[in-house]
Parts: sequence; structure tokens; C-alpha cells
Amino acid sequence: MGANSVSVLRPPRAVIRGNTAWALQSALDRRGLGPVAGVDEAGRGACAGPLVVAACVLRPGDSSRLSELTDSKLLTPLARDRVYEQIVRRALDYSVVVIPPAEVDAHGIHVTNIEGMRRAVAGLSSRPGYVLIDGFRVPGLPAPSVPVLKGDRAVACVAAASVLAKVTRDRIMAGLHDEYPVYGFDVHKGYTTAEHGAALTEHGPCEAHRWSYTNVASAGTAPGMRPPRRVLLSVAALQAGAVAGTHAVAAAGADMAVVSENGASADDGLQGARGGARVS
Repeated sequence: MGANSVSVLRPPRAVIRGNTAWALQSALDRRGLGPVAGVDEAGRGACAGPLVVAACVLRPGDSSRLSELTDSKLLTPLARDRVYEQIVRRALDYSVVVIPPAEVDAHGIHVTNIEGMRRAVAGLSSRPGYVLIDGFRVPGLPAPSVPVLKGDRAVACVAAASVLAKVTRDRIMAGLHDEYPVYGFDVHKGYTTAEHGAALTEHGPCEAHRWSYTNVASAGTAPGMRPPRRVLLSVAALQAGAVAGTHAVAAAGADMAVVSENGASADDGLQGARGGARVS
């Protein structure tokens, strides 16, 4: 080592072994960085209904008792309900946060999602030693964290969070179907489908819809409906021209004026992939 060299101390490399879905959190546990919490959401890409975010801490070595656990989107509804009940019984800790459409409209989906993840982790009964997140970085968590690509398939505790969030949200959407049966929320769960788009065109948005999403704003402003609350349009919605009708709302003196987003969010370019303003 030369006179001007700087010695960099690095922690010993953690060995990842065993069931791959459990390997990362097991390695962190072995290094004394547990308990490890997984975080995921459901409903980011939907244009109606709440955003639901969950955090979950699983028991180390519980893979054999949760053999069906995987990304909630890969499970049938019956299997998802079964795994949900197993997680609720077996998890060391979990927290589920339900964020209503009004909050999504007021702050935008990306900001709301980030804050929802913070709230879900804060809702755990004990502070985690490490947090694993599906897909993207979440600043401001009370513990070290790392985003995991396709985390809901690669990491068991993230998959568990995805199941908790998905089942909770699906049950809420089934209840909203009873309240607003013309939209078919029990089938598409508030996501943009041809049937949902046709119902939006025919009936206009209801209280459960997110006016900050392009297709909802377009369906509402075409017949002259007014947003029921303050709405923060995303850059994608502004570029799609949905704001043209909503400026008329502001000019009419409504207190719930539609405002433009203060800068592009990290996912403005991911329409249809991870949510954001959907264009139908």
C-alpha cells in the first residue's frame, strides 16, 4: 500500500443461501440486521379506490409454513385469501395503511405512495432493523433500507406485504361495488379496463374515483362535472390535455381547484407500468 493510499474497511460479505425468496432476509438476520420488514403496495395503477400499503415481518425459517407465498398477482383469489390468513397468523408483525382517493388526488400518486410506505413501517409494533422495498427507494424510513427489483417475487417478506395489501384492497373494492354497482369494481378492482372506461363515459366518475388520473378527469370534465375535492394533476395528465376542462372548474370559483404538479414525479414516464396518471 502506497504512502497516499487510503484503506477502506468493508463489512464481511453476507452469504446468501437456501430458499431464494427467503435468502436475502435470512442473510440480514444472520448479520444481526433484523428484524427485516418487507414493504409493498396495491392499487398504485388503479384509477379508483384506495391505495393500500403494507409492511410485514416474517418469522425467520418459516418458509415451510408459507410454501405458497409469492407475489400476490401470481396467486389465484382463493390461494391469495389462504396465504393472507397464514400471514396474519404467522407473521411476527405487520401493518396495513389504507389511503383514500382524496389523499391520492391531493398529493399525487408517487408522493402518496412514498408517504404510505413510511406510515406502514412506522405502524409496526417494533422498529425493524432493515427494510426491503419493492422496486424503488423510499427516503425517510426509520431503518436502513434497500429497493429490490421485483421484490414481491424475490423476497418473502415483500411478497407477504403484497398479499396483505392486495387482499385488503380487493375486499374494499368489493364493498365499493355494493355502493356503486354500475362500475364493476368487484371485477376490475378499479383498474382501467374497457368495461371500466365504458362505465366512466356513461356515468361519469363517482366519489371513489381518482380525479388526478387522466381518464377520470377526461370522463368527468366532458359532461361538465366538477371535482369533489382539490386535485393535483400529474405531468402526464397535463400533457394529455385533461387540464383544459379543469381550468374551467377553477375559473368557476370552486374551492377544490385543480393545480399542476410541482415538477415531474419519478414515475411520470411509467404510465401503465407502475401507475401514475393512466390514459385510457
